[in-house]
Amino acid sequence: MDPSLTLNDPAGRALTVAGIDEAGRGPLAGAVVAAAVLLAPGQVLAGVRDSKQLSATQREALVERIHGSALDWSIGVATQTEIDALNILHATMLAMSRAFAGLRRRPDLVQIDGNRAPRLEGFTGTVQTVIGGDRSCPAISAASILAKVHRDQLMMELHAEYPAYGFDRHKGYPTAEHRAALLSLGPCPAHRRSFAPVRAVMDAAR
Repeated sequence: MDPSLTLNDPAGRALTVAGIDEAGRGPLAGAVVAAAVLLAPGQVLAGVRDSKQLSATQREALVERIHGSALDWSIGVATQTEIDALNILHATMLAMSRAFAGLRRRPDLVQIDGNRAPRLEGFTGTVQTVIGGDRSCPAISAASILAKVHRDQLMMELHAEYPAYGFDRHKGYPTAEHRAALLSLGPCPAHRRSFAPVRAVMDAAR
């Protein structure tokens, strides 16, 4: 933990912390998903760390631990339509705002992975942006896992609807397999038309 990230108020009282993180900024298809996880003062969940350092099986097992141990948690989603309308940065901020709004309890402190904070309606407490927070802040690590697992589930649903694209394997990321399917089939309704590789395929088909 970065020592500059104080988890106590000026009187020394330990703070409840909500961590917020997202999954799915880079893919060419599907929604961007954010999660907010509220932890008790000083709470650390065993095995929970940056979702990118865990296998899919490990992440799925940890979801139950987070659901059962956190004070509260919530998921926020911004659809591919909203991504195209707003751009990916603003859609990510929207998903984060929705995740925070879904919490039934308000934290003392909010920690957000990255260097930008969304608008948190009605929150008057402290907000910290933490670069690499998914590796250093327990609440953000937990949020990264929930966001990743939820988005993967959404991509499996898209795979059932559009199986030819291989969403079950690449989850919408621009792999060689995905790009080949995009060139061969053109975009489906789940694709982000504002993203350059998708737009290039659309332009070439005109």
